[in-house]
Amino acid sequence: MYTQFFGNYLLNEKLITPEQLIDVMGSKKNTKIKLGLLAMNEGLMNSAQVEEVHAIQTRQDKRFGDAAIELGYLTKDQVDMLLSKQTPGYLLLGQAIIDKRYMRHHDFEKALRDYNKKNSLTLEDATNDDLVKTSKLIDTLYDFNSIKNGSYYRDYIYLLINNLIRFIGSDFTPLKPELYDTSSSYKFVSQNINGKLSLSTAIFSGKEALIPFSYRYIQENLEDYDEYVIASFQDFLNLHNGIFIVNMSNERELELKLSPPVAVSDLNSQMESYIIFPFRYTFGTIKFSLSL
Repeated sequence: MYTQFFGNYLLNEKLITPEQLIDVMGSKKNTKIKLGLLAMNEGLMNSAQVEEVHAIQTRQDKRFGDAAIELGYLTKDQVDMLLSKQTPGYLLLGQAIIDKRYMRHHDFEKALRDYNKKNSLTLEDATNDDLVKTSKLIDTLYDFNSIKNGSYYRDYIYLLINNLIRFIGSDFTPLKPELYDTSSSYKFVSQNINGKLSLSTAIFSGKEALIPFSYRYIQENLEDYDEYVIASFQDFLNLHNGIFIVNMSNERELELKLSPPVAVSDLNSQMESYIIFPFRYTFGTIKFSLSL
């Protein structure tokens, strides 16, 4: 989840363009992490030292680790440790950004440092989706503190991001929330949550994102927009909301019920006041809405 919010930070700070971010998110899964970026992430080398070693590699046939050891920047034990570590998603994103020359090592190092400082995050926080820390990241994008029952909305979005990663894919960036959207080009699926906490929820998108989203969710090829696509959206929304009400029962002793998900043609007829949460995938934008 850290990766998605860090991508949003790079976008908001205009360190990369939306097109560049979509490009690197699409290529991230095929990116091979390099030892220099791992060393920077662990604080064992700085960007100038990494680029010095890379410069040596353009003149000599040396592996990065061997050259860094010769220069005294790393020990053999440190190289072995770095090679054995699991690569976090945000570093793969950074490596893709650097490989495509959208940012230099120095710029990425500074952006990562500034982002963590701004949000009071440590290296451990960046590799661990702790609920408290992740909730703080969510608050940097969505101001739930000013909303009645805001903690419930925060829980809803936290779960939604996790479910998008789990069932659809991690190649997305959460965008700033919107307060109004009535485009007739969207297709909607809605579902109500009833009880002491009553919510109207919906998922919608333009046609360009409908089929790719459905394919990822049900893992079946769908060539045309039809009832199967709508059914997949209904099923995803029902699955997500179902997990949410189970969590509310287990964690908050709040008993809620779901109405059946339905396809609608006009979102305004379903909700008088709502917030829209857009998620920009490599294949298009998917939007979720919550009534207030």
